[in-house]
Amino acid sequence: MNTKWNPTLLKWTREPKHYTVTDNRIEILTQPHTDLWQRTYYHFRNDNAPLLLMETDETYFSFVVKTEFESKRRYDQCGVAVYLDSENWLKASIEYENETIQRLGAVVTNHGYSDWSTTDIDASVKSMWFRLSRREQDFCVENSTDGILYHQMRICHLFHAAGRIPFGIYACSPEDSSFKAAFTHMEITDCAWPAHAGQAPDRED
Repeated sequence: MNTKWNPTLLKWTREPKHYTVTDNRIEILTQPHTDLWQRTYYHFRNDNAPLLLMETDETYFSFVVKTEFESKRRYDQCGVAVYLDSENWLKASIEYENETIQRLGAVVTNHGYSDWSTTDIDASVKSMWFRLSRREQDFCVENSTDGILYHQMRICHLFHAAGRIPFGIYACSPEDSSFKAAFTHMEITDCAWPAHAGQAPDRED
């Protein structure tokens, strides 16, 4: 199912004030105090980040995108997302922390509670590829510095991701900040996440 990302099928969830969309490049200028997070640890609920999404019934596919970003303030971020509603979604991105490190990680939100798995990377990194793969209601997110060799970041389940789902890109600035995020090399392919070949699944009674 190798197809190109089709900008005519994209829809905004909370359209930003400043952006450009072409066949092969999307740029978003983030607005201050925009974010995606639900409850856990911080106890606040933020659901105002702009997402540019398309929908699919395909239950096995991968979505690839290269991100480039001029982030400079804590929590500035951009990446890929599956957004079902305000309480059920996942995102993967690089979040700026300070002049030394950034957080490469993923947030999975089920039933209104978010988690966050991260690894620290150097703050000088200003570009990253992401690959989001779906196998029914299970998802795998990977990252790459060159678009060739990918490294697994997260495997997760979204309880409400049966059937048709919206997926795509996002960018936001949770603090008083604004930066430009660019997205290129967007492609939808056959699922690059292979079926599990190890232990047989348990029987469900």
